[in-house]
This record gives sequence, C-alpha cells and structure tokens, in this order.
Amino acid sequence: MSEYVFLYRGGEAGRSPEKMQQTMQKWMAWFKELGQKGHIKDQGQPLERSGKLVKGTKKTVTDGPFAEAKDIIGGYTLIEARDLEQAAELSKGCPILEVEGSVEVRPVMKLNM
Repeated sequence: MSEYVFLYRGGEAGRSPEKMQQTMQKWMAWFKELGQKGHIKDQGQPLERSGKLVKGTKKTVTDGPFAEAKDIIGGYTLIEARDLEQAAELSKGCPILEVEGSVEVRPVMKLNM
C-alpha cells in the first residue's frame, strides 16, 4: 500500500445550515466507509481560508493564499491505496463533488533518509 493525499478544492459556498448539516453527515459517512476498509491514514482537517505565503530567497511574507475561490484548498486527507488508480477511484465518493468541488489526488513521495 502507498500513501496519497486528497486535497479538497472549491465547492458551493453560502449554503443553509440545514444543507451544511446534510453535507457534513455525508462527509462523516464517507470517512467511516474509507476507514472501515482500511484506507484512512489521517482523516485530516479543514483549512482556514486565511494564511501567510512565504516566498523566495528573501523569505518575503505576505497575506495569502491569493487564489480564486474554486482553487482554494479547503482541507486534506491522507489515505492508503494500492496505487494511484485505486486512490482516484476512492476519491469519487467524496461529497465535495456533489457541489462542484474537486479532489486532487497526489502520491506521497517516499524519501529514504
């Protein structure tokens, strides 16, 4: 098994509290299913929309990230899967896809240190 990161981007904003509750229940059910099948390594956390960007050799610090709302990473999950194809298939159950969001599936590079 290898490790993969799911990065959650975009999704509908401004939903009603009832819709948000329904969506949260879908997320919890999806995480539970992945966990029961042994795929969750770290469920991760949602990320705040604010932050700092440190850049370049001068280590310049600015407010950020400055991305379009659809490109902002809203959270992450670390999973285990047989290969990239299986990881991508597992991501298809993510509730963010129901609200026009996306899941970026990235392999974690193993370093021999």
